[in-house]
Amino acid sequence: MNPPIDAVDRAILEILRDDARTSLAKIALSVNVSESTAHRRLQSLVARGVIKQFTIVEDAQALGQDTEALISIRIKSESRSNLRSFYRFLVDLPQARHTYFIAGSNDFIVHVAVASARELRDFVSDSISSHPDVASTTTALIFEHGV
Repeated sequence: MNPPIDAVDRAILEILRDDARTSLAKIALSVNVSESTAHRRLQSLVARGVIKQFTIVEDAQALGQDTEALISIRIKSESRSNLRSFYRFLVDLPQARHTYFIAGSNDFIVHVAVASARELRDFVSDSISSHPDVASTTTALIFEHGV
């Protein structure tokens, strides 16, 4: 069984959440431990699966994707057996930034980023709504969001 996450581990996680490139020296100084202890703690968090990956956060607008939306999707009742394959379909869409398989009146929510409202309309119509397993979609434009 994995040891519990303590205050030092939580502090390390918070620092890395803000900037995954923070140096070990800066982490150690911030949490008041030696650099070797910070390194050992970080390695332990990775080995235990607490930290799954170090990644980046893209700026959609800098990539020319000025329109972001959340698309809620409900699957047809006769397509319930296809939920997992439909989830993979959504994850593999290049426009999808985040995909969630959820409980409730809808089955999925997909955060997408595209160049324009027209591209969003075409994406929803051509890639999502036209899929044979889809019963309905609802699209909400994102005006702003934080990380």
